[in-house]
Order: sequence, then C-alpha cells, then structure tokens
Amino acid sequence: MKTIDLRSDTVTKPTPAMRRAIAEADVGDDIYGEDPTARRLEERVAELLGLEAALFVPTGTQANQIAMGLHCRLGDEVLAEGGSHIIHYESGALAGLWGVQPAPLEGERGVFSPEQVTAAVRTDFIGPRSRLVSLENTHNRGGGKVWPLERFRAVVEAGRAAGLAVHLDGARLFNAAVAAGVPASAWASLTDTTAVCFSKGLGAPAGSAIVGSRALIAEARRLRKRLGGAMRQVGVLAAGALYALEHHVERLAEDHALARRLAAGLAEVPGVTVDPRQVETNMVVAEFAAPQAESVARLAAQGVLVGATGSSPRAVRLVTHLDVSAADIDEVLRRVRQGLAG
Repeated sequence: MKTIDLRSDTVTKPTPAMRRAIAEADVGDDIYGEDPTARRLEERVAELLGLEAALFVPTGTQANQIAMGLHCRLGDEVLAEGGSHIIHYESGALAGLWGVQPAPLEGERGVFSPEQVTAAVRTDFIGPRSRLVSLENTHNRGGGKVWPLERFRAVVEAGRAAGLAVHLDGARLFNAAVAAGVPASAWASLTDTTAVCFSKGLGAPAGSAIVGSRALIAEARRLRKRLGGAMRQVGVLAAGALYALEHHVERLAEDHALARRLAAGLAEVPGVTVDPRQVETNMVVAEFAAPQAESVARLAAQGVLVGATGSSPRAVRLVTHLDVSAADIDEVLRRVRQGLAG
C-alpha cells in the first residue's frame, strides 16, 4: 500500500530537473561573497519581493530570528498573533537569542486588526518597549489563511504610526500570492524585512531568504555568521531554490485546487467536520469524531499521514504539495471512508 504523506509541504522531494540543477550548480565560497548561484538567487528574490537586497540562509527559523536581531534589542517586545510561528515553533528563540518577549494578539485565523496594534503598543517606561510588529502570511496555525492585502496595509500603517518596524514571516508567501492573484511584492514591499522559504510548497530541499534594505541585509549577513548560518559552496542549495522560483511558483495553484477537492470530499464523510470555504491555499483542517491522537494513528494505519494541529483537540491538518496528485487525493478519501469514518 502506498503511503500518502499529507503532514506538511516540507516533505517534498526534489524533482529530477531540480536535482540536475543542483548537480550542475556553479559554486564558490559564499563567505567571501564568491558563490555566483547564491548571488543570482538573492538578486532574484529581492526583485520579486520589491526590496533592495536578500540573503540566503539555511532555514525559515533563522531568517525570522535574524529579523528579530535586526529590529529588537534586549528587553524589547514584538507584537505578533498568538499562534505565530515565531512564538510556537522556534524553540523560544525570541527570549533565548535576543532577550525579547512576545506580545500575543488574538487574531481570527492569524489575522488581526490595526486597532489591536495601536492598543497593544507600550508607551510608558515601566513595561518593555514595543519595537516590532510581525505578521505571518500565509498563517500556518490559521490553516493557510491569506492576509487580505488591505488589512495587511492597514496593520503596517498602524505599526509605522506607533514607530514600530515591520517584519513579514512569508514562509508561504508565494502560496498567498498565487491564491490572491497578486505579486508577492504587494505585501513584502510594505515591510522592513520579509522572510521566504523555498523548502515548503516550492519543493527545494532546503533554504530560506531574508529580504530588506541593503543596510539591513549587510547587518543580516553578520547575524547569520553569529548564528552559524554562513556556508561555503552554498550554490548547491541555492540552485534548488532558484529552480523552484523559476518553475514551481505558478503550479502552487494545483496544490490549492487539490486542497479544495480534499476538503469537499471530507465534508461528505460522516463523522468528519470541515468547512471547504476556509480552504484558501494548500491546507485543510478537519475535525474527526475521535480525539486527535487517535485519528492521526488510525489514518496512519490506512497509509495516510496527517499532522496534529492546535486548533482543537479533535482537529488534524492535511497539506497538499508537489508530491501529491489528484489520484492520491481520491485515494485518501477512499481510505478515510473505508477505515476511519464511523
């Protein structure tokens, strides 16, 4: 029985064409600034996001944490939605690396309001200093929610009015761009820094980038070294990311369509609750009758791997990606009906 892995879009394997690009990559010592493939990637990312410069880094967490180090100082506070990746999935790095604390905002599937930003900003000398507002698009724990562009703009303006810097955790920003039908730069160009990831829906084996002004990225290079992220012949990784940018962005629409197909099918299965209208990108959050851990285990026994999600005790997350086909989705629905529901 074939295992169908819907735990995350991070499980993708490089395509044969991507592997060829990696094998043939032109490389040099990146610490000396001599890796031509990394340079091409960084120039291309900056161009796509409407910002001046970019820096290739190993992971999305490192990209986000470099941004925290750029914008914040010891004892500062960062405003972010309570379910944000920087709060839940980065091993306490805000406190552990920078001595920064989060000010969690209660959002709707990850999206909050400009009024919440204004109300949360600290203006006295007793509390920590509000320094940064961080947004996540698409929002992971929000089930792949896309930030509406005008709401995003309003939140940025509220942050600017309060003297805050703005960071975008755009790990899945290209999913948002494809779903909304607007360029990724529509969001990113409004920020001081944006992070994007190549190893999720874009299908590269590793790598992210942090993008911003030339001055900020020059400092980001120093912080990358401090965090152990400076690499040598990094073009072998950058080549996969560059290939992904050139060939795998528009095809994200296929993942979104399959997620909607999956949600519609699950909604017809007795004992499964899902709202297909909430599927905006490549994530489906469904509630099963059994407790979360039991549902995950029972699905695994049927050869369907899914992820637990914190949205409720009975919710699981199913993520479509490059390595999942329409036939796979139909097979998942068949196995759910046969082995889980009822």
